[in-house]
Amino acid sequence: MKLKIKRTLLLDGLNKVSHALSTKNLVPVLGGIKFDLKKKKLVLTASDNDITIEYIIVPENDSDFVVDVEGSVVIQGKYFLDIVRKVTGEYINIEVIDSVKIIILCENSEFNLNGISVEEYPNINFELSKKFITLSVKDIKEIVSQTCFATATNEESKPVLTGINFNIDKNIVEVNATDSYRLARKQIILDEESSEKYSIVIPSKNLLEFSKIIDNNEDLVEVHIFSNKVLFKLENLKFITRLINGTYPNVSNLIPLEYTSSIELNINLFYEALDRVSVLSADKEKNTITIETFNDYMILKSSSLEVGRVEEKMFIPKLDNNIRISFSAKYMLDALRSFDGDTVIVNFIGEIKPIILNKKDDSSLIQLVLPIRTY
Repeated sequence: MKLKIKRTLLLDGLNKVSHALSTKNLVPVLGGIKFDLKKKKLVLTASDNDITIEYIIVPENDSDFVVDVEGSVVIQGKYFLDIVRKVTGEYINIEVIDSVKIIILCENSEFNLNGISVEEYPNINFELSKKFITLSVKDIKEIVSQTCFATATNEESKPVLTGINFNIDKNIVEVNATDSYRLARKQIILDEESSEKYSIVIPSKNLLEFSKIIDNNEDLVEVHIFSNKVLFKLENLKFITRLINGTYPNVSNLIPLEYTSSIELNINLFYEALDRVSVLSADKEKNTITIETFNDYMILKSSSLEVGRVEEKMFIPKLDNNIRISFSAKYMLDALRSFDGDTVIVNFIGEIKPIILNKKDDSSLIQLVLPIRTY
């Protein structure tokens, strides 16, 4: 294998596949990036058995990419990525000697790396399904930013809650994330109906990694669903993630259809008030805050026996039914950050019932925060 390639072109591909590099190194070959060089393309593959990424580098013109000898090799990912990031010069020359000895030449530098035989690299199936749905990059980024934060972090107690639940039926994709104390729900309408019904759970950290390597909001992503994995495909990129086994809880009955009180609030003003009041909260993990409404204003308060207490007054539209309720400031702040625009509707049913947040005349995003008993 021997080629000359533009450094920026190679670095872009390496940055994408490096998200799948194994950090634990239980299997040494998974710390490497597989290079498959053909006359017209360079295919990069990396995997940690949890996620797998394949990226195809195709030159835009003849000067970007010159292939002298086709071939394949596995190069130690961390070291090679550091080299390509730090060297100077427009081009990098890579040559493989005796199948596993790699020489890297770039302007004034020469590196010699020990490679790994491609025979040791696992055989990965990138086959596509005939039935798939299509989402935009914008859809996927919104799903991640508006739901990922609500998933559980403890994989040992409730593994299924560390994932994001996708329910696909006809032209509706309903996405749920919960850690048992809050719920984020996002709904997307497909341009074309799905021929199959699906209910799958994707690890939230894997979906987050995928969102980091896709950037053009206008690009379309094919979603190919299998029994134990999902494959996302863009033009030059394939991203495979495992699925989480287990039955996701039915969270639909948590969202009420009617409320006793609803307040339309300015998101920034409410967020800033919550942030200030949470400063003196005794429990930094829960950041418990109590709000109490009085017709046309609301009091936000928190206290700590060791530190002190704080109250803040915030004017609101006049209410028919006043409410007193306590909740985690952290969870409420997370929920507010998921909304765009200037205002949000905060809905109440009672002091021991969930608080529901949504946009006016828009049911595509719902955030639920459970109250905290303070007595």
